[in-house]
Amino acid sequence: MAVPTWERKTRVFLCVLGLCLSVYALHVELSRERNPDYRAMCDLGESVSCSKVFTSRWGRGFGLVQFFVAKDSPLNQPNSVLGIIFYTLQMGLGLSLSRKAAVFLVFSSWVSVAGSLYLASILAFILGDFCMVCVSTYVVNFALLFTNLKRRRGIEGTKEKAG
Repeated sequence: MAVPTWERKTRVFLCVLGLCLSVYALHVELSRERNPDYRAMCDLGESVSCSKVFTSRWGRGFGLVQFFVAKDSPLNQPNSVLGIIFYTLQMGLGLSLSRKAAVFLVFSSWVSVAGSLYLASILAFILGDFCMVCVSTYVVNFALLFTNLKRRRGIEGTKEKAG
């Protein structure tokens, strides 16, 4: 059994888009740290500012890691670095047709969707901001979850027919 063409194309598109968004977010955050006057393309106004979000407390380790380690600890990475790792794993594991890989893809997607919902609530209710890059990654994460659920169902259905 091979990975269906629609899934391969969808996964590549979503993971590349997620990687591009994450790399851009990292670029914006690092540029803003070096130059506080830096204005990103996604900074359209006072309440539509991605750099404000990326450089907030919640832009690193989901705003939670700093409660367990120092703010400047190597464990307190920007959320964009976590995104780069996540989308790379999704792309790589998407090549495998194993049941274990499918289960991990679904599990990691549920974690990313939970993180997206958490960060979206921070964005809306605490920061009072709209971040186009952030919202785009949330959409990518939900689409990957859908793709991974279809993958798992397909693999389990194939194994049942073969067994």
